[in-house]
Amino acid sequence: METTTKNLIVEKAQTSKITKVDFNHLPFGAYFTDHMLVCNYKKGHWETPRIIPYQPLSMEPSSRVFHYGQAVFEGMKAYKDDEGGVWLFRPDENFKRINKSSVRLAMPEFPESYFFDGLKKLLELDKAWIKPGLGNSLYIRPFSIASEAGIVASPAEEFTFIIICSPAQSYYGGEVRVKIAEKYSRAADGGFGFTKAAGNYAGQFYPTNLAKEEGFQQVVWTDANTHEYIEEAGTMNIFVRLDDKLITCPTGDRILDGITRKSIIELAKKKGIEVEIRPIKVSELVEGIKNGRLKELFGSGTAAVINPILGFGYKGERYELPKVENAYSASLKQELLDIQYNKAEDPFGWRYAVI
Repeated sequence: METTTKNLIVEKAQTSKITKVDFNHLPFGAYFTDHMLVCNYKKGHWETPRIIPYQPLSMEPSSRVFHYGQAVFEGMKAYKDDEGGVWLFRPDENFKRINKSSVRLAMPEFPESYFFDGLKKLLELDKAWIKPGLGNSLYIRPFSIASEAGIVASPAEEFTFIIICSPAQSYYGGEVRVKIAEKYSRAADGGFGFTKAAGNYAGQFYPTNLAKEEGFQQVVWTDANTHEYIEEAGTMNIFVRLDDKLITCPTGDRILDGITRKSIIELAKKKGIEVEIRPIKVSELVEGIKNGRLKELFGSGTAAVINPILGFGYKGERYELPKVENAYSASLKQELLDIQYNKAEDPFGWRYAVI
């Protein structure tokens, strides 16, 4: 049955797949909910978005996304509190960032009303897929691709914007040790490393595989010019604790303006932790291990929230971080989760009520 509102056409799935999913064992990104949002851009404007049953796409082999990589995406989460309320966390920032990414890749921006009306309806339809309890969430993946057929090397004029959702638990598990990049780079000045473009992630896979062969789980990327400064940890922003000071890299052409990163900075300041935003040299980490000043390293991002780094490899040497009591990573993660799951007050106004 199909219903139509001002900004949305809705076709509900006749049956649900939810009974086939084991919510106690959820590989990240392996299962998807019953519905998806699809919206096409043609002749210079976005058509009315449609929510339809989750299904394969039908596309021409010559669709330009396959050849020239015009593709951007976001990562968000929906949370269910103990009373059944459903919440998003700073979705306005995700909306602004996907449009910022789109502009850099010569793609049209998506309308705000279409984004929020469509996302809210999608979550209402699939709310049973959002399980309560810390660690449980619904991972939301908005993305936009060049869907116009034709292989001329120029920006497309037709695009498809889609939102799909996947039930999730914790993204990373176990101990994480990283290799600091000495040769490969994630992004360069003047490029689009600050965007969530598909190509930024494809370029990371090969160096990460090499690091895994050496027993590391991720790569800490360094600047493309000198490889002297750390920039990101895998697909996450990175934080360094020297003594009692929390340091993170400034954003720019090469570094993603992470929403979790910004939130951690604000939470830390509210807790009275000194925060410094500046370039961080690899040599500071090595020296910090030797003189005992390096207390913590951790990555931050939507999927992982906060992921402690227990050690790193650099120039053939391996370094282990000390175990510290009252770790910043643990306390900041708990405070952030309490806000996201509606277990604590939200003095920043970050929560967005869906249901």
